[in-house]
Amino acid sequence: MDAVMTEARVGSKLKWLWLAVLVIALDLGTKALATAMLTYGNPVPVMPSFNLTLLHNTGAAFSFLADAAGWQRWFFVTLAIVVSLVLVGWLRKLQSHETWMAIAIVLILGGALGNVYDRVVHGYVVDFLHFYWQDWHFPAFNLADTAITIGAAMMILDAFRKPADDSGDANRSN
Repeated sequence: MDAVMTEARVGSKLKWLWLAVLVIALDLGTKALATAMLTYGNPVPVMPSFNLTLLHNTGAAFSFLADAAGWQRWFFVTLAIVVSLVLVGWLRKLQSHETWMAIAIVLILGGALGNVYDRVVHGYVVDFLHFYWQDWHFPAFNLADTAITIGAAMMILDAFRKPADDSGDANRSN
């Protein structure tokens, strides 16, 4: 009986993996479109303070280690795979009421795997979303980076959320 309850609990959180698959599909699809339709390094204005600009990032966030000798490619692939395995393990252990955290985890997972695909196949991550203000330019990014950022923000917010009281309130939304 306990094994059945555990399996039901695990299955209830793994059902959120569809969201990670959606993130990967949207990320890879938009990167393919950007690669096909944009010229490398040539900004295409969309609205004030926002361009589509195709760039290749061999580093991590904000081009960290982009100028390294090439070892960073496999380092970041390995790191992302290890983090992804940890995230799936964490997802499996969540309680049935921890929906907010499950969504945060799968957003990060989908984003990480979207960027891993780029690193393995291309040797770099395709970035194309480019925000700026006057002469200040935010580093270009992609939908995978957006999903990772939203998931991380959700985790941080979760740390500050009011914990459930002892009354067992079934209307608590996570």
